[in-house]
Amino acid sequence: MPYPEIDPVAFSIGPVAVHWYGIAYVAGIMLGWLYARRLIETPRLWAGEPPMTRAQLDDFLVWAAVGIILGGRLGYILFYDFANVAADPLRAVQVWKGGMSFHGGFAGTAIAMILFARRNAIPLWSLFDIVSAVVPIGLFFGRLANFVNGELWGRLSDAPWAVVFPEAGPFARHPSQLYEAGLEGILLLAVIVVAVYRLGALKRPGLVTGLFVAGYALSRITVEFFREPDPQLGYLAFGWLTMGMVLSLPMLALGLWAVARARRAAA
Repeated sequence: MPYPEIDPVAFSIGPVAVHWYGIAYVAGIMLGWLYARRLIETPRLWAGEPPMTRAQLDDFLVWAAVGIILGGRLGYILFYDFANVAADPLRAVQVWKGGMSFHGGFAGTAIAMILFARRNAIPLWSLFDIVSAVVPIGLFFGRLANFVNGELWGRLSDAPWAVVFPEAGPFARHPSQLYEAGLEGILLLAVIVVAVYRLGALKRPGLVTGLFVAGYALSRITVEFFREPDPQLGYLAFGWLTMGMVLSLPMLALGLWAVARARRAAA
């Protein structure tokens, strides 16, 4: 099927072009913030008092945005594009062209959470849980933006839903961005919602964090088998191992450890 003709620029205000990519980030952060508000304003979800106030959550929004953007961009540069940025340093600030790493954004947000929790005397694992519960919303919008940009496309495919991306040659490919939107966004959010509202996961600090981290890692590793590796890196080994898989394996181990830790603490 042909790629839908979607202009990456949503609208322009004079010389300023507003890209769908940027709108996706704003939408993900804002909707995640609203959902996080609902979580902390629902006392029955917690073992005791909610771990933070609405005012503290509002303050954290800025910290989270900085962690996501700086971490995501720095992570992409370090893991995927270091040689090109070293040759042309201006590439480092050209975020409107894409080039954000989830793993970098994950690290940047984790650092922001640690600093914010210490500064405001908030239980760290509970803050991790709140953020982990809402991140799939941002991932969903981010992956849709990747599709709109016609980037991060999949491997060659003869599936009836395969797409011919304008920048990827004349052959049809897996729309791997949509696979990721479904797994990392919709499915992972649904699992966490059930865990929070049906299984009382927020009453066991660290459990939601572990579910999210392990769930993301499994989703990303799965989709990497359908996604074309970054051309500047290619396959790292065996004709199938990608950088995305390598970066996700430690996340899988960390997530499983967090789940086990939360279960032991609650026993």
